[in-house]
Amino acid sequence: MAPTDGLDIVPATRGKGWLVAAGQRVAVVDVEGCQVVDLFAFCAADPTEHLSAGHTRVTRRRMFPGVGEAFVTDRRRPILTLLEDTSPGYHDMLVAACDRRRYELLGHPDHRNCADNLAEALSTLGVDLNLVPQPVNLFSRIPITPAGDLDFQPAATRPGDRIVFRAERDILLVGSSCPMDLNPISGGRPTAFGVEITDG
Repeated sequence: MAPTDGLDIVPATRGKGWLVAAGQRVAVVDVEGCQVVDLFAFCAADPTEHLSAGHTRVTRRRMFPGVGEAFVTDRRRPILTLLEDTSPGYHDMLVAACDRRRYELLGHPDHRNCADNLAEALSTLGVDLNLVPQPVNLFSRIPITPAGDLDFQPAATRPGDRIVFRAERDILLVGSSCPMDLNPISGGRPTAFGVEITDG
């Protein structure tokens, strides 16, 4: 387990939201390793504008931005810039957030899920938004096979691996420790993650 000094720890299977000012830096840290974190970002001035995985892929012309490149909103405006990544570099922007219906279909109707974590976190920030955008699935290792299938593999992160962003505008940021334990993406055992927000 990595040191947690200075980190805001989000417990396993739970989510949390933060108000991040333009120019501040956000580090997302995998405390124990092998944990997927669903990340969402909304413009504080108008939360209906949000980080869009689809618009980012088109803008960047790649599956995930590189260091120094920005994620953009559904209005094609920069919202987060990737500054640093000490992880093995596996991240996903294709798989939807897990939700109640997914677990119902898997036979686990009362399972915690990232969609509910998002709603709960936004509520603590005073936002009631009936919207679950495609998340940025940090540390998620889901390569596409030659046959075109998604291969759900365990995250390759080690304790203390981190990814760092800069907010390009005032944002509402939400992170969810993905509760999925019915496939191997988080090693079958969800754990906590940490967030550190600092001035640029």
